[in-house]
Amino acid sequence: MEYKHLVQEIKENSQRFRNKNAIFFKNNELNTWEGISWLDFESRIEILSKALINYGITPQQNVAIFSENMPNWIIADLAIMSVRAVTIPIYATNSKKEVEYVINDAEVSLLFVGDQNEYDKAYELLDSSNYLKLIVALTKTIKLQPSDNSVYLEDFVAFKASETIEIELQKRDYERELEDLASIIYTSGTTGEPKGVMLDYTNFGGSLMAHDYELEVSDKDVSLSFLPLSHIYERSWVFFCLKKGIEVYFNQDPKKIVDVIAEVKPTLMCTVPRIFEKIFAAIQDKRKEASPTKMKLASWALGVGNNYYNKHKRLEKNVPLALKLKYNIADKLVLSKLRDVFGGRIKFMPCGGAPLAPDMVSFFHSFGLNIKCGYGLTETTATASLFGDTFFEFNSAGKPIEGTQIKIGNNNEVLVKGPGVMKGYYKKPEATAEVFESGWFKTGDAGKIDNSGNLIITDRIKDLMKTSGGKYIAPQKLENALITDSFIEQIAVIGDQQKYVTALAVPSFDNLKKYALEHKINFKDVEDLITNSQIITLFEKRFEELQKEFSKFEKIKKFTLLPKEFSIESGEITATLKLKRKVIQKKHKELIDKMYSD
Repeated sequence: MEYKHLVQEIKENSQRFRNKNAIFFKNNELNTWEGISWLDFESRIEILSKALINYGITPQQNVAIFSENMPNWIIADLAIMSVRAVTIPIYATNSKKEVEYVINDAEVSLLFVGDQNEYDKAYELLDSSNYLKLIVALTKTIKLQPSDNSVYLEDFVAFKASETIEIELQKRDYERELEDLASIIYTSGTTGEPKGVMLDYTNFGGSLMAHDYELEVSDKDVSLSFLPLSHIYERSWVFFCLKKGIEVYFNQDPKKIVDVIAEVKPTLMCTVPRIFEKIFAAIQDKRKEASPTKMKLASWALGVGNNYYNKHKRLEKNVPLALKLKYNIADKLVLSKLRDVFGGRIKFMPCGGAPLAPDMVSFFHSFGLNIKCGYGLTETTATASLFGDTFFEFNSAGKPIEGTQIKIGNNNEVLVKGPGVMKGYYKKPEATAEVFESGWFKTGDAGKIDNSGNLIITDRIKDLMKTSGGKYIAPQKLENALITDSFIEQIAVIGDQQKYVTALAVPSFDNLKKYALEHKINFKDVEDLITNSQIITLFEKRFEELQKEFSKFEKIKKFTLLPKEFSIESGEITATLKLKRKVIQKKHKELIDKMYSD
């Protein structure tokens, strides 16, 4: 199948949409959202493309972006692609050591940075790296060191235009191929050393075409981008939005996401399970605080919504007149207010990165929030499977997207074949060979396919734990059951080669403090609170209740409450908020050993 080159899609859209805004950013000084038109967007890409040629960037040379989300991120990305160079995204949260690894492995000479923190880390590498020669600051707020190796973007593009550069850009435009390497994305990796996933324009083209086939969108839609562009999930979604002429709003501060949703009122937004888990817990807390009358009304309305959406609309059944009338009342009084938490205009929200508990998926669908769960990896250019509009199963990751095949191999491993599957790992032929089997990519995830063709992910094969008694434990299954509790913010299950299962749990400190005040529990600080015997008893009871459906050998026997959240900065979780188990176990070894000391 022939795909259109991503750069060509952008060029065509700049003429198609012209003065329509392509992307938006927040002007914090004026507290307003400002748009960049398609013509301006394409112009900025072209100017930066010429600057890259002027600097000496050659076809298929690696150029890195080390920045949080912002318009200049995607402009730099597309400029790199426009000169047939290769984009290397680096997470803004990466440590200096992690950045150094990527720069040296990819032999990066030119690095774009987005903020002071990224610049300071990169500047320290100028002396130690054999490759890094120039840092280009994407924002003027960065204070540069007096050096010939640092320059602001506006100065980088302020060169004397020449016919030679113009001809060279046209030449590269003419010579570009779908087989050109487009990007090398270093997996944040829940285990082991980062690997550079090589994706070409066929990978991106296949992904874009499949999403075009699967999703009903238009250039009237609005998407809010808040997940890291350094991750394939958000980046490929933004590419899809740009292909379709969908306006993209870039949120640069994830902590302000709730306020930004209210301002932007998006119709589309990529998400990860943690967002829904936190909102679910907040909704449950509010229901408990409500008066008996309001609780009864909310329960009735959600029951009506469940019947309307999940038992009729989802299964393409005709909605009886009586149910329609009940739904109209329930929607006006309760359901629409729940949708307003997400801005009130959501058409659908792709959700990936990790499984979302089926009960939670069903709950959100019951008030009309269309969560499209899916499955994919960096190695599959994000999406490999996705919920359809109807007949999806809440415990699944949907069906394979157009052009992609999925089957189950040895040890129940999920295997994928299709245009989105990577070309291999950069400079790692042996690692590449290990993950391919007769043309099928071995995902490392365990799963099954039901009778309707839905993919159900059961666990990460490398995450499966075997107790010293020989029993296998699926930690994600346990964690998903426990994370729905309003008192639990994060949890990591431990148990591999141990005599029983334990856990490290991070409480929801706001809810815990509230509970302590209500029950007259005195405490000085968080550390004092999590060691209080009444709090420990509270968690013991909640763990017991939440694990009722699990076998005795699967249940958590001991746990330790932590005073601080797992974070991206500490290396304990990935950019999509997945646990890095090896890092967590190494960092908290003393606490874990203590739980097994008797």
